[in-house]
Amino acid sequence: MGAQQREYRQRSRSVQSTKKITRAMELIAASRVVKARQRVVETTPYARAITRAASAVATHADVEHPLTTKREKPRRAGVLVITSDRGLAGAYAANVLKRSEQLRELIEESGMEFVPYLTGRKAESYYSFRSRPFEDSWSGFSDSPTFDIAQEISQRLIGEFSKGTDEGGVDEIHIVYTRFINMVSQEVQVTRLLPLEVVEDAAPKTPENGFPLYEFEPDAAEVLDALLPRYITSRIWNALLQSAASELAARQRAMKSATDNAEELIKTYTRLANQARQAEITQEISEIVGGASALADAKK
Repeated sequence: MGAQQREYRQRSRSVQSTKKITRAMELIAASRVVKARQRVVETTPYARAITRAASAVATHADVEHPLTTKREKPRRAGVLVITSDRGLAGAYAANVLKRSEQLRELIEESGMEFVPYLTGRKAESYYSFRSRPFEDSWSGFSDSPTFDIAQEISQRLIGEFSKGTDEGGVDEIHIVYTRFINMVSQEVQVTRLLPLEVVEDAAPKTPENGFPLYEFEPDAAEVLDALLPRYITSRIWNALLQSAASELAARQRAMKSATDNAEELIKTYTRLANQARQAEITQEISEIVGGASALADAKK
């Protein structure tokens, strides 16, 4: 076997090994994204119900609550950035970080300080590499978040908002995450969590899904005290689940593309190796024919 043919064979074997890895990662992501999508579907009815309840109380109750009152001259804005723990998911994490940078510019242009709270090792690496400080971070769960994590993040953010800027807290809380639409489409979303910015259900208004009639017991203020922290936790929990499903879908697509590219490379190297082999055979035949001709000429 000639040197060129040997090189193409070695490259082909190397790509075949890579293809096995990307194929395995694609299958793992495909199996896990089913469960992630199911968790999003299962939690959506509760998220919609508590959103409607918060909307009803905030809209119809004449009560000023600390979590719903916009502060005069806000100075610090906390932003929860939800990324992944690992790469190999296409532009999933890069899109979230790019959107968070755009939000940072807007916040700083408005005269406020940008205070980041991070989830996922990709966000931690992004800030550490650039020597940028961040207030707090959580990682190790990006593709399978738990409700306890959502509660921990929620309590921390509500606590920071409750303290206010004068005590080292923040005056606003925003969240940057990826909304799962389907296996092909996911989009980065930016939402203000605090002061409460009620997000209406995207479904069209009908008599069936209009605001229900509520009776506040014992009163609207106590209902808000109990409901709003649960609403914030629900929003963060839903954002973590949406992001997990988006990450797995992005990883499945990225690994499928890598596997397809590996197959194309293997075909290319196989063709080049065959061409090199044919060239070697042709060269050997030419040398044999040339030698035979030389011997025949010598006998004459």
